[in-house]
Amino acid sequence: MITSEYFRVMADYNMWMNERLFELCRSIDDAERKSDKAAFFGSIHGTLNHILYGDLAFMSRFTGDPAVIPELGVELHDDFDELWQARSSLDNRICGWSSKLTAEWLEQELTYTSKVDGITRTVPQWVLVVHMLNHQTHHRGQITTIFSQLGLDVGTTDIPFMPQFQS
Repeated sequence: MITSEYFRVMADYNMWMNERLFELCRSIDDAERKSDKAAFFGSIHGTLNHILYGDLAFMSRFTGDPAVIPELGVELHDDFDELWQARSSLDNRICGWSSKLTAEWLEQELTYTSKVDGITRTVPQWVLVVHMLNHQTHHRGQITTIFSQLGLDVGTTDIPFMPQFQS
């Protein structure tokens, strides 16, 4: 079993990386952020929206907040600054929430119906939290590839380079 400490580190990592990505995104204009880069969700902006959507969907399943999640593919925020505010707020919420996870809660199963394929699944909650946090990492990797193609460097993305691990 993965410990709750793992989830706290990963939530902190995701917040750290999201801050860095959004900071670098500010160095390019809105049209560039929204232009189709042949990524799975088209653009940098589309991918950032998708990451936010996934986190909202899983936090809704875990906590009941938000009570309703839009359909998959809905653009949550067209405005970059609004997208950043929503991302920052949700990252803070996920970090606070992850710090309170217990082994008992993580071991429980959750039954939910996916908006991706409509199938109802029953899965241990720890698996779903791993997925939520890994999902961010997966799609941020797509964004860092786009940045590389644009000649932008996000820097080191490794967990041991987080400020909390620097002496």
